[in-house]
Amino acid sequence: MTPDDLTPPKQPGPGKTGPLAVRPGYAVGYAKPPQASRFQKGKSGNPQGRPKGAKNRKPSLNEERMKDLILTEAYRGITVRDGDRNVTVPIAQAVLRSLAVNAVKGQHRSQRLFAELLSAVETSNKALHDEWFNVALDYKINWENELTRRARMGIVGEPDPLPHPDHIRFDMQRGTVIISGPMTAEEKRTYDSAYNHLRHQVILREMCREAIATETDPKEREDLKRHFEIADAQIARWRIVLPEDLYPVRIDAALRKQMRALRKKWSILIAHEMLAADSTEY
Repeated sequence: MTPDDLTPPKQPGPGKTGPLAVRPGYAVGYAKPPQASRFQKGKSGNPQGRPKGAKNRKPSLNEERMKDLILTEAYRGITVRDGDRNVTVPIAQAVLRSLAVNAVKGQHRSQRLFAELLSAVETSNKALHDEWFNVALDYKINWENELTRRARMGIVGEPDPLPHPDHIRFDMQRGTVIISGPMTAEEKRTYDSAYNHLRHQVILREMCREAIATETDPKEREDLKRHFEIADAQIARWRIVLPEDLYPVRIDAALRKQMRALRKKWSILIAHEMLAADSTEY
């Protein structure tokens, strides 16, 4: 026995634990954790367990993560050489450009692939165009028939369709569809307000036209002519978005009645200034 064998073990300091008690014959080391921290038989190391189905969870129907990855990568910018300068283009464009260049150089596989891609795109665009044209044509014919039926049977008070069939025009030569009117209730309110301003300008122009015919004072005549030209210019501006054949302003009894009411209330020039100021927001 040596003197070291008789030396008592040191006591641990405050807040410290003593040396791990090692079972005789059990050495702590690689793949041999201390006895106290080993997994115990029959007791799970994760009592709560993994969420049900987590191991085999599939993306929900609206995730389509692979598509998102493909699109993100396809439109990521990449720097390429374009002549004597560097430009940044999407990867998809760079790939197509490389394919087109190789096709021009005579590579048969590139030529065939490029032709197939071009044909597929043009076929898809043609199908979409034809579908839109046919849908618009059917819509116009069906609603024209319905409005004719309403008129024949004296049905009134029913709201007009949006867009109105009269506002849908076709160019059969080019196969195009043009809608020259509102397509929603909100747009209709805007068009109605614009038409009201257009009508105001027509009234002012007619008031000036009639006043010029009877005015004898040269200065007053010149001033009336100037306001006539201003109203005429405003009307031309409105006609860009409100074609005359679709949005006519007839010089009828109702319009002349409004003109007479304005004359009683204001002079022609004051009326012009008031209504012209009303149109500045457009």
